Amino acid sequence: MGITRILRVIGSASLTGALVFASAPPATADQVRDDQWALKSLDAESVWEISRGKGQTVAVIDDGVNARHPDLKGNVIEGKDFIDGGSTAPKNGDNHGTGIAGIIAGHGHGLGNRDGVMGLAPEAKVLAIRANASNSLQFDKAVKYAVDHGASVINISQGGGKYSVDDEEAVAYALKKNVPIVASTGNSGKSVEYPAAYPGLVAVGGLEKSNTIWDNSNNGKQTLLSAPAVDIVSTGGPRNLNGYGIGDGTSTATAYVSAAAALVRSKYPKLTAGQVVNRLTKTAEMPDSEKATKLPDDRYGYGALRPLAALQEDVPKGPAYGPLSLPLKIKSDLEEAEKLKESQAQQKEADREFVILWVITGVLALLFVGGIILMILLVRRRRKKKRNVELAGPSPYPYPPGQAPGYGMPHYQQQPDAQQQMSAPPQQPPLN
Repeated sequence: MGITRILRVIGSASLTGALVFASAPPATADQVRDDQWALKSLDAESVWEISRGKGQTVAVIDDGVNARHPDLKGNVIEGKDFIDGGSTAPKNGDNHGTGIAGIIAGHGHGLGNRDGVMGLAPEAKVLAIRANASNSLQFDKAVKYAVDHGASVINISQGGGKYSVDDEEAVAYALKKNVPIVASTGNSGKSVEYPAAYPGLVAVGGLEKSNTIWDNSNNGKQTLLSAPAVDIVSTGGPRNLNGYGIGDGTSTATAYVSAAAALVRSKYPKLTAGQVVNRLTKTAEMPDSEKATKLPDDRYGYGALRPLAALQEDVPKGPAYGPLSLPLKIKSDLEEAEKLKESQAQQKEADREFVILWVITGVLALLFVGGIILMILLVRRRRKKKRNVELAGPSPYPYPPGQAPGYGMPHYQQQPDAQQQMSAPPQQPPLN
């Protein structure tokens, strides 16, 4: 026997991005699993051979989570109630957060866990936080609490709030702490609602079973991804929180994307929040009828979620913040960091030029001093030589070595030796 829809509700004034599961007659647990068509669409069986989300904690900021549900036992971590205090268990029959938790981290039950709801990341944990995202004070505190208490992904399947500086700074806080926030665009078919509209969030639209956009899915430039959003079976129900429900909404699409982010983080733990989102957007796929559409598209974002491709395909890491737009706080911090980096580079270059100048100055100074010393040495040598000459007096042999007087001097006739003149016999007068 299948699950028959009795009532479908598309949100409320304060939670227009929310899915409220309809109550249904009892159904066999195996039928519940069979009716989870989205798992087949996302090729979950192949996904689980690679990653099941182990070691990851997804914070579910919602109306509470029933930790006693048979498909969630052991996978729910008690967080904090920011609405009225107390535990994070649902109040007044609320079932939305329990349904979101089941889509993310349900593990089924029974023999081999073959019965009941199976989440896309069945080995991930859910940090239950009870808060209303349309209330700025609650949103701000809930996000920071999630970050500070071990969440590796934050899921916000709520909407309808207004812009708040504090909320945007909370988003910046999460991203700087390396935690991506996934939020639903809304179910009115209009523009993307807050908090999904905040820069830095992963805004998710809803898909029909045909992978085309759901008519009620809100759209806008903030949309980054789209995922299954109709006839989604999950844990919880208005009158029986240990039972099951079925319904439509971008809330479910958001839960599938959060689960996929947990799968990727589990397999690639060194990726930043933005690089995880980059893997999801780079491997998303537009329907055939939209292949020529410029991305990101206002309705689909970068396309339909493909978790198996995100785990398998060779996707470059990319920048730290990936395709995410940036909150003002992060933008200003990055600008300051860039200015500081530029200033440091300029200072480094100035220091280098200063060193080069001093080296050149030093070399020139050494050459100058060396020249003066050489000049002094030459002058001293010349003076010493001159002084030596003066001390030696006139030369006793005024002719150049090897030259006798008159030798080589053709202008003068050589005089006869005086001794030869004295010894020559007297000449006889000639005879007549």
